[in-house]
Amino acid sequence: MTYKPYPPHWETVADLRVFRTTAAEWEKLIAWRADMRKRGWKLLRVSSEGPEMVAIFGRTKADRTSA
Repeated sequence: MTYKPYPPHWETVADLRVFRTTAAEWEKLIAWRADMRKRGWKLLRVSSEGPEMVAIFGRTKADRTSA
């Protein structure tokens, strides 16, 4: 089983995308967020895992079917 940086029940209600980068390249999140927001995704959580920064984006499955 692979570790996931979010609660398992999130997968039952939303499509999720996990972005990982180093702290030095974290400014990329600004561009990712703008691009994802245009496509109906929301930033759900930001955290760090050792040397990596992790951003989780989600879009409810209901939003996906109506798009």
